[in-house]
Amino acid sequence: MERRIRTVATLSTHSFSVSLDEVLLRNGIEGKRIKIDHPQAAAIIPFVSKDEILMVRQFRYALGKETLEIPAGKMDPGEKPEQCVRRELIEETGHEAEQVQFILTYAPAIGYSNELIHLFSGHHLRRIHEGLDEREISSVESISLSQLRDMLKKGLIEDGKTLLGLSFLGLIGGHVKV
Repeated sequence: MERRIRTVATLSTHSFSVSLDEVLLRNGIEGKRIKIDHPQAAAIIPFVSKDEILMVRQFRYALGKETLEIPAGKMDPGEKPEQCVRRELIEETGHEAEQVQFILTYAPAIGYSNELIHLFSGHHLRRIHEGLDEREISSVESISLSQLRDMLKKGLIEDGKTLLGLSFLGLIGGHVKV
């Protein structure tokens, strides 16, 4: 186990904080660790039909380009993962899901962040409004699973939560399990 000796520097924003700590390592030697305290998040694979899902295209500043990914977002204080994913689906796509099924929870950056992402699938979608969050979302796209597989083979899907969710549901490679 590692033990924090002192915090050397911190950066705090409205959504997360970062600290650089001096630590005592397991072997007794001092080292440094970066830790990001990040809120939990939730993501959803929204099925339009058994052969088609909704995805969102948005600009990702850190990558310097637009990505195609499943809808997702940070949980608000006191919000449960399913509440978050239902809210994000509406905000990002204008759709609500009659049925939401939990898939798994994972830690996307376990070496330096305490963030957890809760993955869900959504079924029996219903469009409830036309607008979308234009500050974040460039477009909402309905993608067939065969089109998605081609995009994956070409390396056009890079987002980790999207790749993990699609893989776990068997949408990458083999047959589809919905």
